[in-house]
Order: sequence, then structure tokens, then C-alpha cells
Amino acid sequence: MFTTIELFVGAGGMALGVEKAGFTTLGLIEIDKDACATLRENRPGWNVVNDDIANISGLDLEEYFNIKKGNLDLLSGGAPCQAFSYAGKRLGLEDARGTLFYHYAVFLEKLQPKMFLFENVKGLLTHDKGKTYKTILNIFEEAGYDIQKQVLNAWDYGVAQKRERLITIGIRKDLKEQVNYEFPEPHEYKPVLRDVLQNVPKSHGVLYGENKRKIFELVPAGGYWRDIDPEIAKNYMKSCWDMSGGRTGILRRLSMDEPSLTVLTTPSQKQTERCHPLETRPFTVRENARCQSFPDNWIFCGSVMSQYKQVGNAVPVNLAYEVAYNIYEALEGKI
Repeated sequence: MFTTIELFVGAGGMALGVEKAGFTTLGLIEIDKDACATLRENRPGWNVVNDDIANISGLDLEEYFNIKKGNLDLLSGGAPCQAFSYAGKRLGLEDARGTLFYHYAVFLEKLQPKMFLFENVKGLLTHDKGKTYKTILNIFEEAGYDIQKQVLNAWDYGVAQKRERLITIGIRKDLKEQVNYEFPEPHEYKPVLRDVLQNVPKSHGVLYGENKRKIFELVPAGGYWRDIDPEIAKNYMKSCWDMSGGRTGILRRLSMDEPSLTVLTTPSQKQTERCHPLETRPFTVRENARCQSFPDNWIFCGSVMSQYKQVGNAVPVNLAYEVAYNIYEALEGKI
């Protein structure tokens, strides 16, 4: 039985994938009350801690989670991306003070798990000209870990969505001879919306205003603003009309024969629309959840907009599973 603690859990996309891979969850820390309600609704047996991680990281974590230093198998989570201070030349833990990542690093220092999984947006690689991620890697290495990193696209792992995530894996240095991790191989088949938008359970959703709906009616599946009358498009886009770049997210209707673009935290944003392929409306909460590979029986709590946010912020379940399954295999010495 391998154990895990997860930080910045959200609605449980990663936690669900890690559980499916075989891990036993000792604790999950999340500040958002609706996300915690979601976790408790679906997994009453999980130890869900609804608190600011800053209030927990300073405690005696061995006592709090009833596990000795070095015995935890996996620490997982992904702290929001924030710039560091670079107060010292060392680029170490002190530079991360005041950021949420600092608390992830404190958990790592105090518990010394055998492995860790740190996921984040691909943009972390270039955040602050790469200095933020460089500091993070320095901190991981100072904590005693060998590091592997790779950008994975969820679409390669059974998720009907293009969503790139930076996955950083750490193996405690004293275990590097016994534990060998390999990133999962991409699947041969990549699912599209046709695979996940059939027989979706009814759920909450929002609608476009009448004017927007009428304009979207003109957009073909797989099309965007360039596929309608230029005068109508120009009137809709206003100042966006003169912006540089392709602006392919504006008036964008998806196609059943392509994956979803990255699921967002709100159902309708002008420059990043994801109109339903067959109906003139945004996706419902449940449709977004399908695109994130959540099972249909995973219930989301809170207001409709809170549910959209929880789904949009989640790590795709199938991606988390693939990464965590290889961690489990590595800990068993099978890789």
C-alpha cells in the first residue's frame, strides 16, 4: 500500500487519478470551501483539510498526518505560479517565501517523501525569463531529490482536450538506485469531442445573450470569426478587430471531430470562446467535466460558476492517472 498527501487539491482531478493508480490518500489540503465540499461529497472517507496551506505547513506534519518523516510515498500537487523575490544569490527556499510554492517546499523538506509529483502550467518554464522554475528546481535538489521534467499534453493520454501541463517528478536521492521513473508513453488513439459528448448527463450551464447567439448561429463547426460576414464579425469584435495575431479564439465553435481546446474556468470569454459543436451555447458543467475525463458520478458542489471554475482548474483525471500509475510502478521497482 503506497500513501500520498496532496496539496492545492481543487475539485480532485489529480487526486482521483492518483487514487485510481492505487495510492491511499492520507490527506488533501484545499482552501476553497466549494472544492472541499465536492471532495467530501464524493469521498467521505478522505481526510480533507479546508484551510490555508500556510496554516498547516508550519505544524508538526509527522504528528498531523500520523506518518514518520521519510515514510510517505508520494507528495503531489501544483502550486499557482508566482514570481519569487530572488533575495539571495543562492536561489533557494528563502527566495520562495511569500509564495504558495514555498509551502509545498516546506512539506517536502519536513516529510521527505520517497517521490513527489509537481504539476503546473507549461508557462512556468518561461515565467520571469525562466528564473522562477530554475529556483524551484534548485529548491527540489536542495531538499534531496533527483528531478525529471516533461511537458505532457492531456490529449495524448485518453483526454478529449488539448491541455499541456509541465510535470516535474522527484525521486529521493537515497532511492535513486532502486526507483526508476519513466514518463507515460502517448496513446495511439487520441479522443475527440465525438467520443465524449454522447449521452452526457443533464447539468447546469449558461446561455449566450440573444445577440451573441444569433451571431454564433452563423459560425460553422470548427470555424471562427473569419468564417462569417466580415462586417458582422467586425461589429462583434470591436477593438479586437485591430489586434494582431490570429485571434482564433474569438467566435470559435468547436467540431465533433477535434478535441476540446483547454477547458477554462468560465463558460464564456470573448477571446477564448468554446461554443458547442452542434448547439449554439457554451458547454455545460458536465460536458466540461467529460472533456476533463471526470467520471459522470463525480458530483460538483457550489454555485454554477463555482462548478465551472472547479472543473476548469482541475488536472485531467486520465492524465493524472497515467503519470501516477508509472510512479506506483516505479515505487514497486517494476520500471
